[in-house]
Amino acid sequence: MSHPLTWEEFVAARPDLAARGRRFLYNYGIGLGFLATVRADGGPRVHPICPILTETALYALIVPGPKLQDLRRDARYALHSETFPPPRQDDAFYLAGAAVEMDDPMLWERIAAQFLTERGMTEPWPGFDRQTLFEFRLERCLLTLTVADDSVPAGHTIWRAAQHERRPRGRTRGTLAVAPPSGAEP
Repeated sequence: MSHPLTWEEFVAARPDLAARGRRFLYNYGIGLGFLATVRADGGPRVHPICPILTETALYALIVPGPKLQDLRRDARYALHSETFPPPRQDDAFYLAGAAVEMDDPMLWERIAAQFLTERGMTEPWPGFDRQTLFEFRLERCLLTLTVADDSVPAGHTIWRAAQHERRPRGRTRGTLAVAPPSGAEP
């Protein structure tokens, strides 16, 4: 079983997919997508979300509610980019893995500042500080292109962290204490 990778490790493994993923998640100028979590009964739950990408990680600030409860109970997630109008209606970026709750106040402040800056805001709204910061680690991704784009062909391009782990890496990572992801494919 593979270990989820950080966004930075994904960029190192597949810079072509990461660049397109960033472009798709930020297609409208801010991070937008749909987050799937696992309900307590095992069923899926889908929520709109505003992912926040830095050079090293993929984050989201999660408001109190079912989405937060789901991630705390079962770290597995899937994230899908916003959809596109024709003629590129099949273009999409999907990733899945494990979410890790981050409890570093300085990191929360830095990510919250980036979130507000990306929206041209100087002040948060009431209740903004009640959100919980999560980092989304990657197990797999699927990039779908209607038309070939540079070195990526039209159709589906699938990447799995297990492919990356077969190659020697220059550094080691700590172990994540999260629920193991299912064996389901994208």
